[in-house]
Amino acid sequence: MTNQTEPVATAVATGQTLPLARAAGPLTLAAGLALALTQLVQIATLDVGDWAATLADPLYVGNAIAQFIAMALLVVAAVAIYQRQAARAGWFGVTALITVLLGTVHLAGDYWFEGFASPWIAQTAPQIFGHGTSGVLLAGGRSAYVLFAVGWVLFGASCLRAGALPKAIAITVIAAGAVAVLMGQPPLGVPLGLALTWAGLWTMRS
Repeated sequence: MTNQTEPVATAVATGQTLPLARAAGPLTLAAGLALALTQLVQIATLDVGDWAATLADPLYVGNAIAQFIAMALLVVAAVAIYQRQAARAGWFGVTALITVLLGTVHLAGDYWFEGFASPWIAQTAPQIFGHGTSGVLLAGGRSAYVLFAVGWVLFGASCLRAGALPKAIAITVIAAGAVAVLMGQPPLGVPLGLALTWAGLWTMRS
């Protein structure tokens, strides 16, 4: 009897019976693919020499909105993965989760602005784009990428520490998360997208 109940007890202890935890694989897979693909589309449609023209491109704007959706998926995927490891993650896992959520939401705001506000600004006041960015706007943009990268590095480390992901996958997430500090320069966000795709596939199969 003990041998039959041990798997159930283990699943309950690790949170894997929770509905969101069971969806961690598909959610992480979808988020990773969305992140990688939108980065590739962005680099194909981006013209840093003419921001007004770039923001007039429906494909670029649609892709920016898709990037915002990818960020939203990442938030849900992070919570789902955490639920699978909550009992083993400890305070480090909690800290990593809070950091990755703050960083991802922060960056999601950047992509929301890019997809919805920037095209309107380009139509009504295109001269603004000739002055560059500074002050609070520049600090807000840069801090979003830094906090996003730190969050995914810590989250990958928490998955490694709790054994929620195989060592190779967790280390790949950590490394790709560090590179993601530069994902404002596509395609440097693709490695994190591919790492999360790998994590999602493994989670679905496990």
